Formats: sequence, C-alpha cells, structure tokens
Amino acid sequence: MQKLVIEGGQPLSGTIVPAGNKNAALPCIAAALLTDQDVVLENVPRIRDVDALLALLENLGVTVDWREEHELVLNAAGVDHQDVDEALANRIRASFLLAGPLLARFGRAEMPPPGGDTIGRRRLDPHLDAFRALGATVDDSERAVNVTAPSGLRAADFMMDEPSVMGTENALLAAALAPGEVVIRNAACEPHVQNLAHMLVGMGARIEGIGSNVLRVFGEDRLKGVRHRIGSDHIETGSFIALAAATGGELRIKNAEPENLRMTLLGFERLGVTVRLDGDDVIVPASQEMIVKNDAGEMMPKIEDGPWPAFPADLTSIALALATQSHGSVMIFEKMFENRLFFVDKLVAMGANITLCDPHRAIVIGRARLRGERLESPDIRAGMALLIAALCADGVSEIGNITQIDRGYEKIDERLRELGAHIERVATEPVHA
Repeated sequence: MQKLVIEGGQPLSGTIVPAGNKNAALPCIAAALLTDQDVVLENVPRIRDVDALLALLENLGVTVDWREEHELVLNAAGVDHQDVDEALANRIRASFLLAGPLLARFGRAEMPPPGGDTIGRRRLDPHLDAFRALGATVDDSERAVNVTAPSGLRAADFMMDEPSVMGTENALLAAALAPGEVVIRNAACEPHVQNLAHMLVGMGARIEGIGSNVLRVFGEDRLKGVRHRIGSDHIETGSFIALAAATGGELRIKNAEPENLRMTLLGFERLGVTVRLDGDDVIVPASQEMIVKNDAGEMMPKIEDGPWPAFPADLTSIALALATQSHGSVMIFEKMFENRLFFVDKLVAMGANITLCDPHRAIVIGRARLRGERLESPDIRAGMALLIAALCADGVSEIGNITQIDRGYEKIDERLRELGAHIERVATEPVHA
C-alpha cells in the first residue's frame, strides 16, 4: 500500500498536458470486441481503470499490446468465451461495458456484478432495457446477468429512462452490429459518448445525431479495424484549473479542448475563478482573489450537476474543495449520486466551514484556512478534492488509499511535482497483529 505525503502552501505553476479521457478510453477499449481486426487507440491514459479493463479483455482472449507509452493495439480475433471473470469485473464499474459488444458479435454475454466507486446507486436497468429493446433476452440475478440473442439483434426505436452514459455506450456498442436503423432517444451526449460514436463510425457503422440526445445507428454485419484517438480529459482539465486557482499559481493547460469546458468554466466563474483561452490552451492566471459571485438580489448561488451539457458530476467534489478557498457562500448540489458528498467530514477536519444539508446538498462558507491532516481517499474524484485541499493547506497532509486516485489520474504525484508541488509517494507501514 502507498500514500501521498503533501506539504501544502506551494503555488502550482507551469505547463501541463491533460491525459486522454478515461471515460472515453474505456468504452473505446471495449469496442475492440466488435471486430476481429486490429484496433489502434492513441492517447490512452495509463491508469488503473484501463489496466483493469485490459485484464478482462485478455482473459477473454484479446491480445493487448502497448506499442508506445500511450498507444494501444487490441485484437479480438481470438476471443474464445463470453463469460466475464467475476474477480476482475469486481475491480471496475466499466466491466459492464463488455456486455454490449459481446452480445452483438457473439450472441451472448455472462456478466458478473460490476465494481467501481461507492458514490451511490448506479443502475444497470438502462443497459438491460436497451438490450431488451434490441431483441435480447436478459436473465438478471444477484450473482450474474446473462444476456443472449441467439438469432441476433434487431432494429428498434426506444427511449432510455435516464440519459445514462454507460447505458448509452452499451446501446451504441450493441447497435453497431444490429441490422437496420436503431434509434436511441434520451441518450447521453457527453464528450466521451461522442468519442465512442466517432470511433464506431471509423469502424464502419453509420451514426447520425452525434452530440445530441437522439442517436440513429445504422449497423453493419461486420465492422473493421480502426485507428482512433482518445480526446483530452475535460475532467482532468477541470481538476487542474481548480488546483492552480486554489494554490494561487499560474498554469497553462495545453490541448485542453475548450469547447468541452463551457459549463465547467461557468461554474468555476461563480467561485471567482477566471481563465484565458489561447487557442486550444487554457491559462489560469496567478494569485486570483476568488470571491463567490452571488445571484441577483445577493442570493446565494449554487453549482449543480446534471447530464451533459450541465456541470459534470465528476467535478462536483472538485468544485466543493475549490469553494473552500473562495470568499463567500455557495451551495453545491449533487443531483446524480447520493453518496458523492460523504467525504466532506474530511474537509471539515481540515478546517473547512461546510454544512451538509442532506446527501445531495452542501453549503460551503469560505475562505477557510485549511490545515494538514491524515486522510483516506474514498473514490477517484473525492481523492482529487482532498489532494486540492492538501496542496493549499498549512502543514503536512497524508492521503491513504491512493489507488482510488490512481484509477483516474495518471502519475499524478510526478506531474504535480513538475509544477512545484511538494508531494511524495511513500509506502505505508505494514500493520502487525
């Protein structure tokens, strides 16, 4: 086991490049199951969640080859079974993304319950409803989900009961090999969903409505290999903006794809954070005096998440940590997951002034002078929020359970040291009985 030891109070300044989008890389890796030809993915982040999904693919018979640091070659010609390993699936929520391509290409998938962050209930129903609409039979039990379509999938026009990101991705993956026209309504349209759709187009499927909540998929009997680039991670970019603003440093984030940051920047603007755009780069100016921008009538503002293009749920924890360093009061309203805010007690222990109103709402009163503490990372995004707090706190903090942070952020300690952070990764002491 390892932990991060952080000495706070150092402005983070310099230049950084965001990694490839984790939430795009995972469904694109799963899409390799749709063809027996080589799939080459560029700009793949080297993180634990990617490693976990690749282990699942290798167990199914997929060959996996890292040609370069971030270039991955996959070939699923040798897939010899469709039973997904339970122990490996328990490591990652995205294990369930294998259901769609296995069902589409081989007519069946046996899926154990997926793992992942404990940030609240994360329904599988949108996935299963999509498979049923496409003509599959679903046998759902506590131990496994068996999905079969021995006669193949069929054209369909269906409405998703919520714009589930992974549910939409699984529907796209299955529909890419379905005959005729498949219409997916109330679809998610996040950047990572769009990235997957463009990859499937490169493999031979025809998809209309990319970027909207109505997707029309014209599948093919057979898909071909493809070379595809994973886009920049807008969640990581948002995290770096918050890191720089909270510590008072000047940071240039290169190749940030600003088009995907509109609502993020609007939300951060309510906390008094300003940025400049220079082409595809985002520049965070140094020493910003962050003051919460009240609503009309001097009413308390709020930052609330929702389906794209609303403020991203994965940045809610980061926004909450950032709000502790802004002068004024703001409500953070997490609508998507009922356990996402259950890490705020750790920030309170560091000196933050936060009132947790209920599982979904917290009021933050800043600016708080934080102090170093010993902390545990409960999930990926809460771990980054704690890291932001530690970097602007007085004294030394320790963050344990950092495998959670490593699941979503590539070599975060090394990259932050290059920006001036005093941060070290050290082994934790073994516990003796």
